[in-house]
Amino acid sequence: MNNRTNKTALITGGSKGIGYGIAAAMLAENMNVAITSRSLGAAQEAAKKLQADNTGTGQVLAIEADARDFNAQEASVNKVLETFGALDVLIANAGVGHFASIEDLSIEQWQQTIDVNLTGVFYSCKAAIPSLKESKGYIITIASLAGANFFAKGTAYNASKFGLVGFTQAMMLDLRQHGIKVTTIMPGSVSTYFNNRTPSEADAWKIQIEDLGQMTVDLLKMNPRTLPSKIEVRPSQPPKK
Repeated sequence: MNNRTNKTALITGGSKGIGYGIAAAMLAENMNVAITSRSLGAAQEAAKKLQADNTGTGQVLAIEADARDFNAQEASVNKVLETFGALDVLIANAGVGHFASIEDLSIEQWQQTIDVNLTGVFYSCKAAIPSLKESKGYIITIASLAGANFFAKGTAYNASKFGLVGFTQAMMLDLRQHGIKVTTIMPGSVSTYFNNRTPSEADAWKIQIEDLGQMTVDLLKMNPRTLPSKIEVRPSQPPKK
């Protein structure tokens, strides 16, 4: 994928945060991007801003889709194919976080975390694989260092991200003989709106969304004989405790 002009990426949960940063970086490489959100209005607003800031030739498509709905994921892929003619990259980014002691974590919080962060990625990948086999494309899942490091009040989130890392690595082995590259990125602290946070100057020490956007583009530029299948990334100098 050394020539990324007119290549197309589908980014789940692309209306803000990491997904938005990846979309912006891909547009700067003259790629087309489709971003999904559970809210069509949020996807359209983000697409409008991405297009306004875009200095490249790529186009942005806004799609309403819930990661927990396989039919919605299939429809998203079909919309991309109808609009751009091919799908070259899937960024499985949509995620949620509920953090509470196992005693306090509700059944609904557990189910939503697993359904979005793990089953939702399975759905998006399952829907995209036939098209990615044709394009010899790339799947990148956005996991977390919480997929390697457990912590108190993290039962649901840890379970979803540990599962996502294992899922992605097994999928990588399934798909590489089809010419599909698969990578999971495991970020530490990122300055995003995740879990209802609002980024501020106090988050300047954290990984920024444009950093992960650059990392994603760098993966696409990698010589195809080489596959960084699992990447841990963390702030280089967090505050002293």
